[in-house]
Amino acid sequence: MLNKKIEEALNAQINAEMWSAYLYLSMAAHCHAAGYNGMANWFEVQFNEEQDHARIFYNYIVQRGGKVTLKAIDAVPTSWDSILAVFENTLQHEQKVTALINDLMALAMDEKDFATQSMLKWFIDEQVEEEDNAQTIIDNIRMIGDNGYGLFMLDKELGARTYTQASPLSSSED
Repeated sequence: MLNKKIEEALNAQINAEMWSAYLYLSMAAHCHAAGYNGMANWFEVQFNEEQDHARIFYNYIVQRGGKVTLKAIDAVPTSWDSILAVFENTLQHEQKVTALINDLMALAMDEKDFATQSMLKWFIDEQVEEEDNAQTIIDNIRMIGDNGYGLFMLDKELGARTYTQASPLSSSED
């Protein structure tokens, strides 16, 4: 059984993950409008992954006998000054999510909630990967600069990304 502090924090994280999904869908729409369909695909995969993250927290709360409480999702940005700015915002956002996950882990440790700590371990590892991916794309865009062919090739590369359901969901009974 979840204690109230943990339950409330996990419910807040569901909202944060859904906001992240909404943000990435907005970024995908921005990329489509700018003619970067491959980058839009990359953000659409991010959108799906963030929804998976919300479902993992949702399923965990239910499994632990808690009550899921869904709240309104705040508005997200809808435009950026450049494709570099889109990915810089992505990295900043992922760093914020990392801090949220770290705060959840600290709370679980304070509350001696070992099951929640175990579940959060996957998210901690996931955030290392998320930040690294965003930083790599930023580095590539900076290296390419205004080279249209380079941006075209990066767009094609990011367009090849495919969605894979998050592993904690592949073993759950949905």
